[in-house]
Amino acid sequence: MEPAHGASPGDGAAELLLRELERQVQDVVRASSWWERRGVDCAILALSLLALPAGFLCLRFHNVLAFATGITILGMCHYTLTVKGSHLATHGALTESKRWGKILMIFFVEVCTAFPAEFGKFNHVNLHHGYTNVVGLGDSSTWKVPCLNRYIYMFLAPLLIPILTPLVALERLRKEELRVALRTLGFMSLGLYSQYWLFLNVSGFKSPSSSLACMLLTRSLLAHPYLHVNIFQHIGLPMFSLDKKPRRIHMMSLGVLNLPRQPVLDWAFGHSLISCHVEHHLFPWLSDHMCLKVKPLVSKFLHDKQLPYNEDSYLARLQLFLSRYEEFMVHAPSITELVGLQ
Repeated sequence: MEPAHGASPGDGAAELLLRELERQVQDVVRASSWWERRGVDCAILALSLLALPAGFLCLRFHNVLAFATGITILGMCHYTLTVKGSHLATHGALTESKRWGKILMIFFVEVCTAFPAEFGKFNHVNLHHGYTNVVGLGDSSTWKVPCLNRYIYMFLAPLLIPILTPLVALERLRKEELRVALRTLGFMSLGLYSQYWLFLNVSGFKSPSSSLACMLLTRSLLAHPYLHVNIFQHIGLPMFSLDKKPRRIHMMSLGVLNLPRQPVLDWAFGHSLISCHVEHHLFPWLSDHMCLKVKPLVSKFLHDKQLPYNEDSYLARLQLFLSRYEEFMVHAPSITELVGLQ
């Protein structure tokens, strides 16, 4: 396998490899209980909802330790619901029911995250997963802000994500049909105002400004790793053109990277976004826990077939992006073409 100008990979061999891997993964899924397939992740999301009152109540006490505890609880719950919950719901990984799947997607994406559900699903599932690392479609270029230098982008810009998210959503709603736009605006307003009201009436803040400041603080708690993870696991890896993109198994093994397990990020973002991102892109319908369960199988299969299985540490990726920021985040990526795939 090498970057070159020439023929595309053999379609038949690639499809056989993918079907063989799918069969092995399906065998593991069928042998797993409901608790493993969906229950573990549903329990984590339920615990996050149940922990919210404790977080708001901690802020009533006038000491630094209680305040820090409350902010930590609320921040962790926020990211678990908005990142892990939205991600799983968007992929339909929380339930087999289409009706409940849509309800959960609207709850996690619109109420908790303040973003249009259908637009988020289209961009993530249809574009990012359908055209992973294809330039102009699923290449993660929406995360690039070329006008910012490396230090502002990597360390200061993440703090603006809680503010930019609803603003981008409002801009997008202008292009939606009226019925969908009104529904989304209503649920977004419900989620934002509920948190604001709880800070005033449960946490006991005396002014609107202090409530808004705490909203921003809790929603920024894990903003840095959230931004970093979204760029570390695709940008800097091979990118493809639409007309010469490789078959699915080659696209995912080449263009996706796993980070090591990290307890805080595993809990708040989910295994499929951290240590099992390769597995997630190959099998996006799996829950976080099932991605973790099939990880050894997928890793061994790709290694046995002499296919890439990209892994790197968070710190190594951070250092790489700081040293090669202009190449990765400012200039257009170079196109990789593959020949010699056996």
